[in-house]
Amino acid sequence: MNLSDSQTGGSVPRRVSAMEAVLTHLRSAIERGEYAIGDKLPSEAELCRRLEVSRPVLREALRALQVMGLTVSRTGKGTFVVANTVEDPTFGDYAASDLLEVRRHVEIPVAGYAAVRRTPENLDHLAHLLDRMERETDTTAWVAMDTIFHIAVAEASQNPVFRRVIEEIRDALARQSAFLNELGGRREQSNREHRAIVEALIDGSEHDAVEAMSHHLDRVETTLTDIVRPARTDIPTEGGPEA
Repeated sequence: MNLSDSQTGGSVPRRVSAMEAVLTHLRSAIERGEYAIGDKLPSEAELCRRLEVSRPVLREALRALQVMGLTVSRTGKGTFVVANTVEDPTFGDYAASDLLEVRRHVEIPVAGYAAVRRTPENLDHLAHLLDRMERETDTTAWVAMDTIFHIAVAEASQNPVFRRVIEEIRDALARQSAFLNELGGRREQSNREHRAIVEALIDGSEHDAVEAMSHHLDRVETTLTDIVRPARTDIPTEGGPEA
C-alpha cells in the first residue's frame, strides 16, 4: 500500500500530504474496528513497510492520532488504541473545546480594546510580524509567529493581564496551530484573517476588530470540526513512495 502525496475530493482538490494519508488510513482502521480498543498498533518499522512511507512521516501521523485521543504511546511498549471515536482533541494541557471557549471570552474583547488603545509601536510591530508571516514558507517558523501575533494583539490592549493569559496558553495555541495547518491547510486563510484584524486595529475600529477576531476563531472552530469528524473512507492515493 502506497500512501504518498495525493489529492482530496471535492470541487477544489487540495494536495494531501503523505502524513495526512497515513493518518486517515490508521484512523479509519481504528474506527472500523480493525484495531480494537486495547490493541497495540504494529511497530513503526512494520507500518512503514506496509504503507511505504518514511519513519518521520509515520511518527507525525502517530502524534496526530494521540492528539485526537485515539491512541497513547507507552515508552518501550508501543502505541495502543484507547478510543475508536474522536471526542475532543487535546493540545498540551488543554482540551480543544476548553481552549476555544477561553479564547472567545478573552481574545474577542481584547481585539476591541486593542483597536482603541493601540500605540504606533504596537501597529508597527503587528504590521512587521504580519509581513513576515505572509512570506514565511516553513510551517514551524510560521506557527511560532502565529502565537507571537496573538500575544502582540493582547499587548496592544495595554492590559498586562490579557497578555499574561495568552502567554499561559501559548504552548497549547502553538500545538493547535500546527495541527490545523498540517491537517487543515489553514496558513493562507489565517494570514488573511490576521490581516483583517490588523487593518481594524489600524483603523481604530473596535467593532471591526471584534468582528475580525470573531471570524478568525469561527474559522478555527470550523476547521477543527472538519478534521475531527469521523472519517468514512481512506483517501485514494497515487504516485511513488515518500522519500
